[in-house]
Amino acid sequence: MTIVKAQAPIATAARVDRFTYAIRNIVAEAQKVEAAGTRVRYLNIGDPVAFGFQTPPHLIAAVERAMRDGHNHYGPSAGIPAARDAVAGEYTRNGFPVTADRVFITAGTSEGIELTLGAVVDAGGEVLVPMPTYPLYTAVLAKLDAKAKYYRLDASHGWMPDLDHLKRLVTPATRAIVIIDPNNPTGAVYSTETRRALLNFADQHGLLILTDEVYGDLGFDGPIDPYGTLDPDAPIISFSSLSKAFLAPGWRTGWMACGRSPRLNDVVSAVKKLADGRLCSTVPMQYAIAGALNGDRSHQPEFRKALKARADLTMSRLSAMPGVTCVAPTAAFYAMPRIALPPGRTDEDYVKALLHATGVLCVYGSGFGLPAEEGFLRIVFLAPLDELTEIYNLMAAFTAQYLQ
Repeated sequence: MTIVKAQAPIATAARVDRFTYAIRNIVAEAQKVEAAGTRVRYLNIGDPVAFGFQTPPHLIAAVERAMRDGHNHYGPSAGIPAARDAVAGEYTRNGFPVTADRVFITAGTSEGIELTLGAVVDAGGEVLVPMPTYPLYTAVLAKLDAKAKYYRLDASHGWMPDLDHLKRLVTPATRAIVIIDPNNPTGAVYSTETRRALLNFADQHGLLILTDEVYGDLGFDGPIDPYGTLDPDAPIISFSSLSKAFLAPGWRTGWMACGRSPRLNDVVSAVKKLADGRLCSTVPMQYAIAGALNGDRSHQPEFRKALKARADLTMSRLSAMPGVTCVAPTAAFYAMPRIALPPGRTDEDYVKALLHATGVLCVYGSGFGLPAEEGFLRIVFLAPLDELTEIYNLMAAFTAQYLQ
């Protein structure tokens, strides 16, 4: 008997076509450049460790001790008690009262965001997302067959949210608002007045508030208070992690803290149900959370100082390039310059041309939701100062020729 095998390719889900992640997608282009013999300077991913910053030794020791003590088994789906207690204590000390039973330890902030959106947004639901945005949000919403409604951040006003634009976007399908502050990709920190306006807006429309506060410890002038300090009874879920301020991105260890509002009770139960389904996040790394939040943070002032020096150099060099403008960042390690593109060119055209000509890899602004013709791109300025100087020399020479 002859068996005839089917020849048609296996079909993929339609949602995959809506899933994009420019921060990593651009790497495929960089690999082509490397294969051709050009050195690539990777300024696309915000990984401090990749640029020589070191994870604090006491956190490494805590993870190593956990492994040697046999904590290599599955853990509680919501996280080990010591880690949940430490997160709750951190928020409470900072003015946002949270109890440990409303904390979830996650595989990085990314998993917390996905658990939360999965718990509250149905297919066809809408979530207000800043533009430019961190593309994880739009990627997750695409997987859920939900819709991101972009509200503008205004570069002419320091990348503050455009509240008038925001008000025009709400529909009966709107479930939540995402606030990324300190902001990725712009490096902006919102004013207290703007923060209050966002909370008031959410309250008026009955929206869940998702505050992405991963960079809260990396304000150049010191840590930034969490949103929950402004209204502890608002339906706020805050996200953070060990990745950035504690220099351990590869550990994929984060958390989400749900405020005390009873309006969040069903959300907490739904997140717990989804968390049970994925078993747990990495257990040994959870043993570093208490040491991070309750222990030595002496590395952070030096880290903030180093970031400020890099930001100052970045602004000095970018502002000296003809055809380039940039809003000065005040936190994190990102800048979002704008290139006065020639007619008919896009931000992706510029980024790819820069990469092929110089080996400098940035991410085009349209990967963060901005119109391609506006000419924005994101730079990660974590490299040492001397290397950044070389990079900006290359960029300046290329841009002068590109804009002729």
